[in-house]
Amino acid sequence: MRIETVIIGGGQAGLAMGYHLARRERPFVILEGNRRIGDNWRTRYDSLRLFSPARYDGLPGMPFPAPAWSFPTRDEFADYLEAYAERFDLPVRTSVAVERLWHDGAGYVVETAGERFEADNVVVAAGYDRLPVVPGFAAELDPGIVALHSVDYHNPAQLRPGDVLVVGAGNSGADIALELARSHRVFLSGRHPGQIPWRINRPSARVLTPMMMWAFSNVLTMRTPMGRRMRSRALSHGTPLIRVKAADLAAAGVERVPRIAGVRDGRPVLADGRTVDVANVVWCTGFRPDGSWIDLSGLDASGDPPQYRGVAESRPGLYFLGRLFQHALASSMIRGVGPDAEYIAGHLVARGTRRPEPARA
Repeated sequence: MRIETVIIGGGQAGLAMGYHLARRERPFVILEGNRRIGDNWRTRYDSLRLFSPARYDGLPGMPFPAPAWSFPTRDEFADYLEAYAERFDLPVRTSVAVERLWHDGAGYVVETAGERFEADNVVVAAGYDRLPVVPGFAAELDPGIVALHSVDYHNPAQLRPGDVLVVGAGNSGADIALELARSHRVFLSGRHPGQIPWRINRPSARVLTPMMMWAFSNVLTMRTPMGRRMRSRALSHGTPLIRVKAADLAAAGVERVPRIAGVRDGRPVLADGRTVDVANVVWCTGFRPDGSWIDLSGLDASGDPPQYRGVAESRPGLYFLGRLFQHALASSMIRGVGPDAEYIAGHLVARGTRRPEPARA
């Protein structure tokens, strides 16, 4: 199949990209590996709610249909994405997983299990962090310990009776530790990443949250010294706690422990030498990029070339969207993908096409 632009990934970034290309009447297709639009959200832990209020959870052209200061569930947002694609009649092809992206000398080639797409432009919007990360010594845990990465954790019913060690104290780790503390004794291992200094669900947040969101999009960008410093910190240390506070964890009885240094006799060992005798371990240790399917020269280990605002500098027609701090701290947030997609769409259209295109069906 020959088409001007292929968008890889049908999540919020890919759909926002599709919206802006459709407004410009450009031919494109969106390839989504999951069976349904939004399934990346439906498979996350059951209790997940968005950290941003609904007024900041809409994509371009369609506000999120909920009270402005409510916090949508994972399923509500997944259903919104599905409705968004339907409303704007975006050409999303589901259950189509991309296996290889390469260049044949004339244009880009996107290969799937059953089809080949030839394109002048490709927008990689498949999600930046895709592969779960666990330390190498995780395999040494006693087989009787239930060990899950956060990507596979859904609810407390998956765990055995007994103590739980949650490894990783970021937003997911804090959420899961607090949930599990209702039914288990919980140890939380990992550096405290800091926290925003207000409660996101209190009336005062209606003043502070808009200021924060504005700063995320307009101040903490690659154009400012403050933004460039923040980018370095965000890429290496993650983001501060948003909903759960350190006081919440302490009040729930979650015990903070040092980082995990290894395994001894099948049990986790802390950096201070103590062994933790637990029945369960939940690894909230993040993800790493997967660029193994991108078969192009000039890319780094994560599959990225040098780029500015998602435009690959050495690969004309190649774009990236939804990357962590791609242009601003907001770039990987729901609110941030729309402006980034609009910038890329403008660049893509200005670049023009080299070959005549067949009419869209």
